[in-house]
This record gives sequence, C-alpha cells and structure tokens, in this order.
Amino acid sequence: MLDKILGKKDKDKNDTPDLRKNGKKSDSDNSDIGGRLKDMVGKVSGKPKDDDKAKLDDGDKKVAPDKKMPKPMPKPKPKQTMDKPRLRPPEKKKPGGFAGLGGGLGKQLPEDDQRTLVGAAVFGIILIILVGAGYYFLVYAPYQDTLNSAKMSKINEVNSYFKGALAADPRKNMILADIDSGVTPDQVLAVDVIGPATTAWRDYQNQQINLKKDPYGRVQISYSNQPTGTGNDTNSSASPISSSSDVTNLIVKLADAQKIVNEADATVLSNMEITTPDTVAVPIVILRTQAAGGLINVGDSVDVYQNVAPVAPTGNNTTTVTTATNTSPIISGATVLAILRNSTSGIYGSSSANLTHSQSFSINSGGLSTQTSQSAQGDVEQLLRAGASRNWNDAQLTTLLNAYGWRLSDFERVSNLGELDAQYLILLEVPRENALWLIQNSNSVVLTVPTQRAPEWMITELHQIYGS
Repeated sequence: MLDKILGKKDKDKNDTPDLRKNGKKSDSDNSDIGGRLKDMVGKVSGKPKDDDKAKLDDGDKKVAPDKKMPKPMPKPKPKQTMDKPRLRPPEKKKPGGFAGLGGGLGKQLPEDDQRTLVGAAVFGIILIILVGAGYYFLVYAPYQDTLNSAKMSKINEVNSYFKGALAADPRKNMILADIDSGVTPDQVLAVDVIGPATTAWRDYQNQQINLKKDPYGRVQISYSNQPTGTGNDTNSSASPISSSSDVTNLIVKLADAQKIVNEADATVLSNMEITTPDTVAVPIVILRTQAAGGLINVGDSVDVYQNVAPVAPTGNNTTTVTTATNTSPIISGATVLAILRNSTSGIYGSSSANLTHSQSFSINSGGLSTQTSQSAQGDVEQLLRAGASRNWNDAQLTTLLNAYGWRLSDFERVSNLGELDAQYLILLEVPRENALWLIQNSNSVVLTVPTQRAPEWMITELHQIYGS
C-alpha cells in the first residue's frame, strides 16, 4: 500500500532509466512523501519547482522540451435560457401576520389590534350577508313575482284572443316572443295584443263572409253574449261559439255583415262565427202587444226576446225568486215573411164608417143650405173571397186591398187609437237551431224592431222627433 502511495513499481521489474531526463531521477523516485506532496501543491498552485527556479536564476530561458504549454481557458459561454420558465418552489409562509397577509402586518400590530380587526372582518361579512338577503327577499323576489304576473296576464290575454281558427297564427308567436323578452313589468304590459289580434280576426272573418254567403246574399253571424273562456286551450280547433243558450244568431246581408266585422275588435270577433244561413219559417200566433204593437210589415227584421215572469214564493219562503233574464235577444235579425191580422178587424158596417158634412147660409130672410154625407160598409174577408173566385177585377181588387192590414195599423198609429186585442199570425224566418225553442216559447216571446234596421215609418218619426 505504501509502495502505491510512493509510486514505486513492482519489485520484480527493473528500473529503466529515463533518457529524456539527462540521467536525473524522476520526481516519482523521491521517497520523501513531503517532497512529493510539495510537488503536487506546486502543480496546483502554479509555482515552479526548485530546479526550475535554479534554471531561471542561471539565465536559461529555454523551456524544457518535456513541459507543455498550458492551453488558454475558453471563455465561459452564457447559459441558455430555457423555453419554459422554471417553477419556483412555493414560498414558505412567514409565521405571524393577519389572515394570511404576511408576517409584516402581524408583527407590527399588537395582539389586541389583531383581535379588533378579526372582529370587524367577521361583522362586515355578516352585514353583507344580511344586506344581500334583505335585498333578495324585499326587492328582488317581489319584483320577479310582479314581472312573472305581468307575463302570465299577457299570455292569458294572447290565448283568449288567438284561439280557434287563429290558434296557430304566426302573429301569436311574435307577440309571445315580445312578452318573453320584456325585462320590466311596464315593458311586458306595454306589448300590444288586441291590435294585431283585431287585424287578424278581421281578415279571417271577411274571408268567411265571402265563403259562407247563401244564394240570397246573406250570412248568419253567431256570437256569444258572454266570454267563452280564457282561451288557455291553444290547441283546440273548435269553433269559438259554444252551444249554450247564451248564443245569439243574426241573419244579415253581406254589406251589413262587413260593417259589423270592420267596426268590431278582437274582443267581439274572437267570439263570433260566420256560417251559411240554415233557416226555417215558423208560424206563431201572438197578441198585438207581442208583435211590436202591430206595426211590423212584411220584410221587416225583428229581434226575438223572451219575457220571463217572476216565480211566486211558495210555503214559508218569503223570498221572491226571479228567473235570470238575458239582456241580448235570443234571435236577432229574424225576417217577417208574412203577417195575418184577425179577420174581425176587416168587418165594418154602415154605422162604423159614417161621415156627414152640412153647411147653412142666411141672407135677408132667404137661406141657402148644403149637406153632404159619406158612409162605407163591407166585409174585407168576403171581398177577398169574391176576388179569389174572379168575380171582381183583379187589378181593382189589388188596388183596394193592397197592404190593407198594414195600412189599418198605420192609420191606428197616426190616430193613436187602435184595436189592442187583435191577434197576429206571423210567419218568421229563424235559424233551424232556434225553431224548436220559438215554438215552445211562443206565448212568452216579444218581437222588437231594432232602430239600426228600422222601417221607413220609424225612420221618418225619428227624424221628426230629433230634427235631423
């Protein structure tokens, strides 16, 4: 081991002299450990050996042929930066501090101040929570309820108008989109529903008028006196008119039907149905007080109402019960096809129609007098029979008896004196679905003349009364 440290070779090997050293022993032959270590230190520190110093002192500037020149050290290359930044290890939290803000604040504040700040922070958090909850329950939630109520109200309004034939109208979807996009109740309530609905219904009903007219240029308009519902059933394709007893049927000409449609809005048009008239002629016998005072003529349009008498109380019940009456006519626009007056109204004798006129003049005991008289008697029923047997001239008979019953009623109207107990047989054209009701309730019906479709005599009287 010591031999290895001293650098000696194996004993069995002979030492070979180094010719390049001029007979001098190499430094490795030195058995002095200190000298060897000194050489090593000299090499590391760069100091020359003693022999080298001697050579330098002797002025020998030649370098030993076996000593190599040191190579220049290369300049250090700059370190290449990495494309990606290196991840720094997480910084260690310094002890102390306040709520993780670092150690500086905590070290500067005393413990009492730290507790005060913690309490203030907790109080602030609680206050924020309370303010948020109060805003939600007192402001936001009621506001949203108001907004949702406004939207539901508008949606119900849309469904009440766009129903039946217009349940799938494109304008309905546009209005619903406008309602859904509203962010305030005022915006939602400002959405116009009745305007587009009225336009849509007018277009539809005018088309129905042209499609449903009968050969006589008439249509039947059926409308409900009460709303038929809220219109929530948007998928229903049924007619907007129900089959209940509150439905009124009106038979009018095309011009009158178009006027009604163009003047009405969606509230009326959505509850209206236009169909082809399917009518029957129903004969009814009524008193003069039921037949518009006897002042109706052939071709007049009348409205049919029902006169419902109150029900008398029975037993110990002293409460008077009355049957609900309808403010609208049961049948509207019924046409009078024929009217017959009681035959007793056509009998008159000489004593019933007698007119006498007399004049007298006196001059100087002389006098002049004139006297005229006129009387009439007859039986209209017998005259009609004579005319039917062709014993009379038809032209003369027609002239005498043309509208005899109507002219008799008109004279009674002018004279304010008439036969109130007279009965009338009226042939009335009504829709088929109302025929059975009219027959069963003929004793309680009342025929009225609407002023909008008044006869000529009524128009004349209205102009004279109101001066227009």
